[in-house]
Amino acid sequence: MATRDEVECWLTDMDGVLVHENQALPGAPELIQQWLDEGTEFLVLTNNSIFTPRDLSARLRGSGLHVPEERIWTSALATADFCRSQMPGGSAFVIGEAGMTTALHEAGFIMTETAPDYVVVGETRNYSFEAITKAVRLIRDGARFIVTNPDATGPSAEGVLPATGAIAAMIEKATGKQPYVVGKPNPMMFRSAMNRIGAHSENTGMIGDRMDTDVQAGIEAGLHTVLVMTGISDQAEIERYPFRPSEVISGVHELVRTEPFEVEL
Repeated sequence: MATRDEVECWLTDMDGVLVHENQALPGAPELIQQWLDEGTEFLVLTNNSIFTPRDLSARLRGSGLHVPEERIWTSALATADFCRSQMPGGSAFVIGEAGMTTALHEAGFIMTETAPDYVVVGETRNYSFEAITKAVRLIRDGARFIVTNPDATGPSAEGVLPATGAIAAMIEKATGKQPYVVGKPNPMMFRSAMNRIGAHSENTGMIGDRMDTDVQAGIEAGLHTVLVMTGISDQAEIERYPFRPSEVISGVHELVRTEPFEVEL
């Protein structure tokens, strides 16, 4: 496992690390620009499977963060990557939004309601009982059950919303089949991201704000883990777990280089 000085590639969570409520956190724009200027390989990760990388890049731009779409890795992309590796040219029935269906289409998958290879459940704002019923029947008939991420709830202006994990639990209860969850804390998400940028665990760092997803998956993937305190973690939260991040910092502003970067000729 690398020390921070040995880290050559970075994976970073989005919400609570780079942005909070659509506002860039201190140091985030400077850190992204530093990585781009220095040619550092990096990906911004999110368990959100609703949006395509192009959508997310535009949303981040509105927050004051200029992240190219090819530098964004979502649980939808990781899920499509996993399905393609398991069954190239397969078929899927999807409960989800454009982020998920686009990723599967681009991975060479066909969307179908007739004997699909996979039922894929991702984030959506419009869970329909009809679609959930269809998913239950298809899984009971033999389709493999895949979930983009385990988050049971998500945020909204009015309060928490039931999210992917809650809908997956309903389908699991009705089918007796456990889903395979691709997103964090499954280290599969990090491994697929590292494959995307040609990184290796020995020289890659992961920045996150959650012990139970970012840090746990980072440790399991063999990465240098950096926990920032700008999200949901506090000292009491850290103490609850039997593992520790490689380092704890107040925010990503601590990772911004203060001295000019010199290119060796």
